Amino acid sequence: MATVVPPGSSSSLPSPRAGFRPFVDAAENRPELTARALLLGSFFGLLFGAVTVYVGLRAGLTVAASIPISVLSISVLRALGRASILENNIVQTTGNAGQSIAAGVIFTLPALIFLGFDLEYARIFFLALLGGWLGVLFMIPLRRQLIVEEHGTLTYPEGTACADVLLAGERGGSFASRVFLGLGLGAVYTLFQNENLLGLWPGTPNYEPDLGAQHVLRGAAVRCDATPEYLGVGYIIGPKVAGTIFAGSVFSWLVLMPAIYFFGSHLSAPLYPSVKLIKEMSPSELWSAYVRPMGAGGVAAAGLLTLLRTLPTIAGALGAGFRNLRRRAGVARVEASAARTDRDLPSWVVAGGSLLLVVCVFLFLWLKPVPGAQVSAFANLAASLLIVVFGFLFVTVSSRIVGLIGSSANPLSGMTIATLMATAAIFLVKGWTTPAFAALALTIGSTVCIAAANAGDTSQDLKTGYLIGATPWKQQLALMVGVCVSTVAIGATLNAMNRGLEEFRTADKTWSLSVPHQGVQEQGRFTRAHIKVLHEGGASDERAGTQYVLLNALGSHELADGKYLYDPATGKIAVQWIQGIGSEKAAAPQARLMATVINGILTRQLPWGLVLLGVFLVIAVELLGIRSLSFAVGAYLSIATTLAIFTGGVVRWMVDRAAAKHGGGEGNEEISSGSLYASGLIAAGGIIGLVGVVLKLYEAATGKTALPTVPHTFLYHDGVSVGMFALLAFSLWYFARKPLQSATVPDRDQT
Repeated sequence: MATVVPPGSSSSLPSPRAGFRPFVDAAENRPELTARALLLGSFFGLLFGAVTVYVGLRAGLTVAASIPISVLSISVLRALGRASILENNIVQTTGNAGQSIAAGVIFTLPALIFLGFDLEYARIFFLALLGGWLGVLFMIPLRRQLIVEEHGTLTYPEGTACADVLLAGERGGSFASRVFLGLGLGAVYTLFQNENLLGLWPGTPNYEPDLGAQHVLRGAAVRCDATPEYLGVGYIIGPKVAGTIFAGSVFSWLVLMPAIYFFGSHLSAPLYPSVKLIKEMSPSELWSAYVRPMGAGGVAAAGLLTLLRTLPTIAGALGAGFRNLRRRAGVARVEASAARTDRDLPSWVVAGGSLLLVVCVFLFLWLKPVPGAQVSAFANLAASLLIVVFGFLFVTVSSRIVGLIGSSANPLSGMTIATLMATAAIFLVKGWTTPAFAALALTIGSTVCIAAANAGDTSQDLKTGYLIGATPWKQQLALMVGVCVSTVAIGATLNAMNRGLEEFRTADKTWSLSVPHQGVQEQGRFTRAHIKVLHEGGASDERAGTQYVLLNALGSHELADGKYLYDPATGKIAVQWIQGIGSEKAAAPQARLMATVINGILTRQLPWGLVLLGVFLVIAVELLGIRSLSFAVGAYLSIATTLAIFTGGVVRWMVDRAAAKHGGGEGNEEISSGSLYASGLIAAGGIIGLVGVVLKLYEAATGKTALPTVPHTFLYHDGVSVGMFALLAFSLWYFARKPLQSATVPDRDQT
């Protein structure tokens, strides 16, 4: 046994010139694509797909799932009987597909809501399935070039870290206890904290300053969504990124919003895009009306700058990809005789499957268009071809770029913006500018985004398999299974959050359906039988929903963007319907950005002053030498979200500083004690939070109480909420400093 190389270090990656051999030799045949591995991986795909949707919609960020899935797989399969390292790899490969598909979905498809359309489960499922499978199939021809031939050049950091976890598990190391600790404590905390469950103390402590006769800082707010998932996300992304995100929110909530109130409180008429006087607006209303358009402009500019910054890498990726494709003709003839560790799915399966998927996309768009967004067969055929062109382009880019800079830095938003801008520009030239074509453009962008997201994670998984000696075609088949299974949970979670977090608020605005209103569309009778309408002050009442006519406002100067319920009996808009996705609780910043790009190009009706403020804010931040995408996302998100994430970043800074003082560290940060505990917190917050959403939906549907109502006691105070969150943060600091009891990582055999 040679000297052990610290996991994740560059020297643990022998180059091909050193005669690399995987941990499991190509001549060995260990259990790999077993039924239990696929079943367990599918379960994790459902679980982490749902958690990614929940956390990503709320935080605007996603975190990799391969490490916690690997850790949990080692523990579970060990308990079920002796497990092969190749089986554990199939589990994480299958399960990780759920996280990558969910990321692509939540970044794009919720934009349908912002464009005035409904989220249909069948549409989410089918587009996620097609995009995910395209990502896998388009990446397969690139595997030999990227994973094998450039082994010493492209490190694929997440894939390498995952391989180290699997190798340590093969030697008897067990990290699962730290994940389970985070799961347990995070679940108990969420049960007591979540307002949809017991809600013993406030979930979001809040302070809105209004100092002195001059109303200093009126319009600002300091609040914190004190949840374990945000704490865990902040710890994993680290103090630098967490601090940059929080800085964006500080600018929006403590600088920009008070300035808007200061300069606008004397106005006697609403300032577009708001339809309410500024002096009467709460901080949340200021954020919704003015900060979100500015933040969307900032995120768009930052995404494009990120894409431009990576253009040399993109050009290199495309060149290498096309060169590799030219070599495939010769390789295809020897596929059958290749070693076990070098066998991909056959070329005819890849080519035939890709062609079949494109035909399926066309048929789906043609036979099941977005309700109210029917277009011609020619437009649907053009959309299918654009998906092929942009899909292969950005799958190639994503597969290579994650090998250089990791999945967390993959510029998905920039690639999707580029796709949408190019598509919308083509539509504009063709004169296709109706709302139906906005939905079609989003369909193209979402499918490409999902494919690129899954291709990046597919590359990481295949790198893991290459290092440990897995069979590529078995991993690729497991990825296809993982995509298919996880999409079931992703669509259901997306719709559950939209329904579970929605609110109906009372309104009173005189309206006439006989008079045309620019930017307001009548969408027929509202179909819900009963709705619960909230009044100012917290009171509520039950009403029959079918008495109302549904209106959708987009780019109107009379109504803020969103949906409203009109009462024909009174001639007034009686209810404002605030859907869950897009609210402060689930802001979905990337999806809002996609809707802004499409709407801005096709209709040219945007609050361009605010959008351009965001663009030039990003330019100023870049001139300071700060990567602007994190800052722009923070400027868009609620400070309640980013303050909780920043707290996790501060804990990480304290742990790293203490480790540095003692001359040690936790080794590979991907598999450190703190990151595993934080992963448990994220999973617990997501799972128990989703349980709360489901229970709320059950209560709304049946009128029955799912949980006993807990009366507010002395515990229901902002100070208690802050104290309990501080205790949870202390637990993260404490367990992050306790070293893992791990086994030695075995050598990867070299000749």
